[in-house]
Amino acid sequence: MRLHRMIIIVVLTLSFVKANAQELSLGKVSIAELEQKAHPKDSSATAAILYKRGKVRIEYDKNDGFVTLTEVETRIKIYKKEGLDWANQNVWYYNGSNLSEKVVFSDAFTYNLVNGKIEKTKLKSEGIFDEVVNKYRSQKKIAMPNVKEGSVIEFKYIIKTPNPTIIREWDFQEKIPVNYSQFITFVPEYLTFTTRQKGFIFPRIMVEKNSNSTTVSVEENREMTRNHTSNYFYKTDQVINYTETKTTYLGENFPAIKEEEFVNNINNYISSVQHELSTMQFPNSSLKEYSTSWSTVVKTIYEDDDFGSELNKTGYFEEDLKKIIMGTNTPEEKIQTIFNYVKTNMKWNNYTGYSCENGVRKAYKEKIGNTADINLMLTAMLRYSGLTANPVLVSTRSNGIALFPNRTAFNYVISAVETPNGNILLDATDKFSVPNVLPIRALNWYGRLIRNDGTSEEVELMPKKPSSNIVLMNCNIEADGKITGKAKRLCSDYSAMVFRKNISEQKEDIYLEKLENKNNKIEISEYSRDNEKEMQLPASETYSFTGANLCERIEGKIYLNPMLFFASNKNPFNQEKREYPVDFGFPFLDKYNITLKIPDGFAVESLPAPVTLNMEDNLGNFKFNIVVDENTIQMSVLHQINKAIVLTDQYDMLKEYYKAMIAKETEKIVLKKI
Repeated sequence: MRLHRMIIIVVLTLSFVKANAQELSLGKVSIAELEQKAHPKDSSATAAILYKRGKVRIEYDKNDGFVTLTEVETRIKIYKKEGLDWANQNVWYYNGSNLSEKVVFSDAFTYNLVNGKIEKTKLKSEGIFDEVVNKYRSQKKIAMPNVKEGSVIEFKYIIKTPNPTIIREWDFQEKIPVNYSQFITFVPEYLTFTTRQKGFIFPRIMVEKNSNSTTVSVEENREMTRNHTSNYFYKTDQVINYTETKTTYLGENFPAIKEEEFVNNINNYISSVQHELSTMQFPNSSLKEYSTSWSTVVKTIYEDDDFGSELNKTGYFEEDLKKIIMGTNTPEEKIQTIFNYVKTNMKWNNYTGYSCENGVRKAYKEKIGNTADINLMLTAMLRYSGLTANPVLVSTRSNGIALFPNRTAFNYVISAVETPNGNILLDATDKFSVPNVLPIRALNWYGRLIRNDGTSEEVELMPKKPSSNIVLMNCNIEADGKITGKAKRLCSDYSAMVFRKNISEQKEDIYLEKLENKNNKIEISEYSRDNEKEMQLPASETYSFTGANLCERIEGKIYLNPMLFFASNKNPFNQEKREYPVDFGFPFLDKYNITLKIPDGFAVESLPAPVTLNMEDNLGNFKFNIVVDENTIQMSVLHQINKAIVLTDQYDMLKEYYKAMIAKETEKIVLKKI
């Protein structure tokens, strides 16, 4: 009886597995899936990935040799109108001179429920597009047909990569829930990959080894004549037996990755698996080692012809450099002079990378280049002038944090000059950058400095010194509630960089219109700027303003916010629990000195009380002080954050700090008639 019961359980289990296997196959969309109105575990979801399955095989191709074939099939349910964008899919692929991949979509259908029956619409060729992203990458795009709320879409694509050493990163999470995600790799014994997972939730992993074989073409040397006077080569087929490792990653019911305020790149925290080539040894060839440690990564990059060799070239600039540094006496003068020279004479072509694109000599002649062309050139000039300068490998914010040793961890390079007081970091690709003020894109935790001897060390990129934003304002409050005044804002370091970049990207009238709307519909006049192009000095703007919406008149009393339009009204940190570190970009100091003249016939009835808030570990502080002096109200407000990155264990403290600060900033001054 017991055995009979066990057999029944096994049969039922196998039936369940078989049923699920059928459901998780292309073309097996069910009525239940189409009838579903909301995601069972996330009612806010606009769409969901019902299943996503990927397989990566490294196989032999007679034309291309060993290649990587990546096959992906996906089923997505659309719940809401906002989820219709998921009907538009794209897959990027390499399309450069050194590596050209191919992407082919197939089995793409949209399913709808019409009068209780499943209606199936096929993707036609006019819904498939190719788009060039840049000179290295393109993307294949599809726009699924007949998609509406309630639809289910399916598609499959295959990527053929003529290189057996590349396995793409696989994401188990998306911005919508993922019900089922499976990723399988088949790796022959000739290749060893280091695998790394990131995120806060992880898939299950199963590993097995199997025997496999393939037929390869081998060149053989044979004598051409009877007299053995010459040889020729011909190809013959040869069967190779090898061991293949199959690794299966399985994730189920992974929640949507949620955007939060002050996150530098949400992709840093998505659950995913990465593969980095560690060793390679095909039959009859020697063992090659790749990225197993940071020292190996650095050595490999430094030995690249497009990196180390370019860094050592000097002949193309020597005569020009001698002239520009003539008369400079201190290291600081040399740094500033050379840095400004490269910034002024070179134009960034908006391509990142630590490898030179055109080569420093050509880039210097044509006055344009990518990140490596410009900053390796800068480093070489600094070295030639007698300074201890080295390149620093960086991963930009869009590329993610460089957590693990691998060549693709970095996609950018800057320069560093070693001084007794520490490194001075330089990036000549940005015209608004100054020494130790890097473009925001390069502020991403840590970089890796490479010295001449091939050694390297970690370099902190995040700034320590607060960038200031100081506002001075004098205002007159009129009896009818209108406020007129004059404001001056001074910005230093990163605040100045952001300001200068902002005003450079738009015409003045558009900038002023946005400024008026942002500041509670004030009217601005007599606008001017100072030090717009003098990068070493604080940038400033001055303007007069009139505001009709800055006060409330209630029963003869005037109610106004003491900070007028500079008060913070919303706490950006309102989540119960913070999953990711808070990234402010850079430490900052916001300071406001505001004088308000009380209108004739009015007196102060009540004022917000002064307050001081301090966070632990010198994370930040807030000081609010306000006094009445005859017919004026004088106020001083200071808000300072001393760390660019706030870790999650400090989130509750930061949240309460902002809550208290905003409550104080939004308290009202009350004026009464006398």
